[in-house]
Amino acid sequence: MSEPVVVVGGWASPFVTRVCIALRLKGVEYEFLQEAVGRKSELLLRSNPVYRKMPVLLHGGRPVCESLVIVQYVDEAFSAAGKPILPADPYRRAVHRFWAEYADAKLHSPLRTLRGMVGGDKADAAEQVSAALRQLEEAFLECSGGKRYFGGDDVGFLDIVVGSYIGWFGAAERIAGLPVLDEARTPRLAAWAVRFCAHDAVGDLVPDAARLVEFGEVLRAALAANASSRP
Repeated sequence: MSEPVVVVGGWASPFVTRVCIALRLKGVEYEFLQEAVGRKSELLLRSNPVYRKMPVLLHGGRPVCESLVIVQYVDEAFSAAGKPILPADPYRRAVHRFWAEYADAKLHSPLRTLRGMVGGDKADAAEQVSAALRQLEEAFLECSGGKRYFGGDDVGFLDIVVGSYIGWFGAAERIAGLPVLDEARTPRLAAWAVRFCAHDAVGDLVPDAARLVEFGEVLRAALAANASSRP
């Protein structure tokens, strides 16, 4: 367990954010290697030759890819450190994994539309996100058992997955001018989001919405410049 831990990624990515939160929950020290905006390093491409994307966790030089896989790996590889991230009960663990997959499937793409990263109808994208959050509001009741987090008394796997989008909810609202995490529609999730961001293991790892808006502008410019430079 003394092998060095390195996270390759970008501070603005929700998928990178969740890996860092998992490591902090476990009390694992790690080095963060920031990728240049709009470019992929040789280390990233070498470490993840299949999908060629961040994040990558290097543990003793061995790469682990895909954020959901990485978070589960962190829970297992550092089982003696900190509290468990995934529920101990196999059924509850399966339920939390199901909702984690649901969150990524339903939130990522429409949020990209709202941020202006891809084309599409912003009003429709906002409704897709809202519908997904209403469904996750119901999942919160089931998974939390009436406690403070999806994981119960403390932040767990599903908290990390859904919580990694919180900064981008705020950024999407500012960019699109449409409500995303709406307290009137999903009051429990809105209250949970405040608790999640105030947790000691989360704190500054969830990026500020205004900073993410600025980052989105820089990223779009970098991608446009890269596209125009290609033959």
